[in-house]
Amino acid sequence: MRLKPKTKLYRRLSFITLVSVYFLILVGGIVRSTGSGMGCPDWPKCFGKWVPPSSVDELPSDYKEVYAQQRADKNLKFTSYLDALGFVNLAEQVRNDKSILVEENFNATKTWTEYLNRLVGVVVGGLIFLTFLVSISYIGTVTKIFTMSFATLIAVGFQGWIGSIVVSTNLLQWMITLHMLIALLIVGLITYLLIKANAHKLLVLSKTYSKTVNYTIICLLALSVLQIIFGTQVRESVDIVAEQMHFQNRESWIEQLGFEFYFHRSFSIIVVLAHVFLLFKVAKHYGNQGNLMNNSLVLLVVLLLEVLSGVIMAYFAIPRFAQPIHLLFASLVFGIQLYIWLKIIMARHLSSEQNDEHQDEKIKDVSYQVYH
Repeated sequence: MRLKPKTKLYRRLSFITLVSVYFLILVGGIVRSTGSGMGCPDWPKCFGKWVPPSSVDELPSDYKEVYAQQRADKNLKFTSYLDALGFVNLAEQVRNDKSILVEENFNATKTWTEYLNRLVGVVVGGLIFLTFLVSISYIGTVTKIFTMSFATLIAVGFQGWIGSIVVSTNLLQWMITLHMLIALLIVGLITYLLIKANAHKLLVLSKTYSKTVNYTIICLLALSVLQIIFGTQVRESVDIVAEQMHFQNRESWIEQLGFEFYFHRSFSIIVVLAHVFLLFKVAKHYGNQGNLMNNSLVLLVVLLLEVLSGVIMAYFAIPRFAQPIHLLFASLVFGIQLYIWLKIIMARHLSSEQNDEHQDEKIKDVSYQVYH
């Protein structure tokens, strides 16, 4: 028996889930900017408890050795996976990096900051699981919504495992970058599902298609991912400089940064100009059909806010509040770009389906005339 799709519920859930994922990215940025990433030295529990301690007196005297050994054991399994996948040199680097096993002193503020981050992650995971359950009603009608919802659920499960490896490797930089890229993948999957569930709104775009706009957005998506990767490298450099300067004299940290920072900063000019070009082309080819013009304007505004937050960090001693905001805006830029691109692509696919149906009707009419 075919189920009736729970369309309204699914649309609301997918939207709420997407907003919650962005909130989780913001919270993750706060964890990063406050240096709370190792506030809980184990995963999924925090100091072996579901509710973390508030004082070091609640921990055994040898807690550093205990959790360092737990991470070492977990990393042995992780490096065996890397070996099996052919990343032998990378596995060897992880095994020989002694800094991974350095345990931080207990800090209640950092512990609870990281714990709250994990609680938000649990809520997001629950919303994605609930979205998957509702997507079952689409089997047999729009099955792709079910399959992509399932793919999102798998991606979140993998992201959770990667999060545990980020902790066990003591915030290894390339693991943090991978963690961020998977978060963007999840944003992309949920954005796809949101548009797919609202495909009826794309009818107005089904008669129009611009290759220039399409290829421009693809280039912008690639530029955004590159900028985010360069941004994580800049963040890595900031961490190194901060440690070298014993977290003092923040106003001089920028001066100590290398090529990555200056490239990341200068590259943003190209990105802004490319978005102005996109806005011009959308206005020319689409006008505000399907709200594309409004979407493009919002995209440009969010991008400028991202640049502004970067300027604040560069010229005002990297204030902690600006770092998570910068990360959030970067993620939003990627998500809005993808939203616009998917609307155009799905509208074109819808147009092709309509043409095929029209062609089938013509063939039926001709056949009827021949035989009658």
